[in-house]
Amino acid sequence: MHIREYNEKDFPSVLQIYAKSKLDELRFEQRAFKLLPLENDEKRLSALKESKIYVFDNGEILGYGAIFESEIRALFVCPSARGKGIGKQIFEFLLSQINGKASLFVAKTNEPAKELYKAYGFKVSAEFLTDYNGEPVYANEMIRNNVSRN
Repeated sequence: MHIREYNEKDFPSVLQIYAKSKLDELRFEQRAFKLLPLENDEKRLSALKESKIYVFDNGEILGYGAIFESEIRALFVCPSARGKGIGKQIFEFLLSQINGKASLFVAKTNEPAKELYKAYGFKVSAEFLTDYNGEPVYANEMIRNNVSRN
């Protein structure tokens, strides 16, 4: 496995992966969104910085994930590296770091991601209106109950 703890030298790679990937989670929305770069998104950047961040590194950073307490806060894979199981490896690693109930948030229209999460026992527990870059977006909270670490 190529997953390791994040360090400050990884920050440019994280910003680049976010910039290339963020709008993908909103691709099923009715309207188009304009990217708000992570370094300019105060709310999302501070949430990431208070989290435990892990990167998938095989000589270059191809993806990253973050957890805060029992919440998975980020899971991004470079578009050029998709379809190789990297996102699944990062997701499984993040889950292995959480004991008990786990939660995450996902765009309501992002069915492919929701199907992946459901395969790991997550269920939609809430729907709410949030925003991205000033545009309204419906999101789902998904929860997986009480799975203990091996």
